[in-house]
Amino acid sequence: MGIQRNTCRNGGRIEIGRRCVLLGLAGTGIAAGCQRVRVTEHVPNGHWREGVALPQAVQEIYPALFEGRIHVAGGFVAENGAISGPTDAHFAFDRERGDWSEFPPLPNPRHHPHLVSFQGRLVAFGGFESPSADAVWQMQSSGWALPPAEERFVYYPPLQAVDEYWAAFPSLPRPVGEAVTAIIGDHLHLAGGRRPAGEANASWSDHTDTPGHFVLTSLGGQWETAAPMPTARNSAASAMIGEDWHVVGGRTVAGGNTGAHEVYDAREDRWRTAAPMPQGQGGLAAANVGSRLYAFGGEFFQPQPGGVYAEAWCYIPALDTWQPIPDMPSPRHGLGAVAMDDEIYVIGGALGVGGRDTSALVEIFKPI
Repeated sequence: MGIQRNTCRNGGRIEIGRRCVLLGLAGTGIAAGCQRVRVTEHVPNGHWREGVALPQAVQEIYPALFEGRIHVAGGFVAENGAISGPTDAHFAFDRERGDWSEFPPLPNPRHHPHLVSFQGRLVAFGGFESPSADAVWQMQSSGWALPPAEERFVYYPPLQAVDEYWAAFPSLPRPVGEAVTAIIGDHLHLAGGRRPAGEANASWSDHTDTPGHFVLTSLGGQWETAAPMPTARNSAASAMIGEDWHVVGGRTVAGGNTGAHEVYDAREDRWRTAAPMPQGQGGLAAANVGSRLYAFGGEFFQPQPGGVYAEAWCYIPALDTWQPIPDMPSPRHGLGAVAMDDEIYVIGGALGVGGRDTSALVEIFKPI
């Protein structure tokens, strides 16, 4: 089934938007004053298949593609389904071999660390450490960088070695967690998330939402500020589509889940608003294949006892519209999503709200 876009005229201006998008066959009616324009987009679809499970159940992760492998490091691990604390474990999936293998562990256990491939390094930064039972959510500004395999043990400049594997990474201007990251050009961007609201920095309630946006141009450089995200929120997801950085969903400390969708143009250092998600989903994951963004999962706390979302969505930039895709076989939150070739690996997370039912599942979505 094709999608038809209507071009509406209003006072001599041409407006193309969601109100003028018709989903249907050629016989669908047209609003007065609108001219039907045929476009080549089609209603998105796809199918799910089971992937190779992680070596351990883990949630609150931000996996990344590095040196042709999918890397997962840190996060919350569980005992008997309930989270027991952060981990330093680091695994990578080799698609050709079809298995996960151990890689150098993080220097410290950390949950919610942001993993990114940046200028030839695998970087893990931000997130939270848990030095004691009374300080499970100690937010961090520091991070580490792992050199490529052929340079390991012998090459660290311009960074200083932390241990035999990892080197120190430039610290953020302030502690940040549950943010979104992107590589735009050869620069690393981080936006949104949560930060300490005051001096306290030990529990979840010590933190507040931030619209802050920081940019790192080189491994040996310092973070700079960029245009703040219009909606301060945490636990959102993001993906690059062409040169545009799309940030979708998430939640706010005071207001709960949001469907906000904002797009950053680094060329102008400017954000714009795009079509919101059909429903607000916080703690979700996203990735892009081709010219579309795909969003998966998340959790809600109200009405109690809360739950996780099965719904998954596709955003079509050419039409500024969202369409449903097949529900997740195993609804989860605190999961990660990584695109490899023309498939999206949806990794880990929790099958229940909060820390319940942490999972080692990997499910793979193939758009068609």
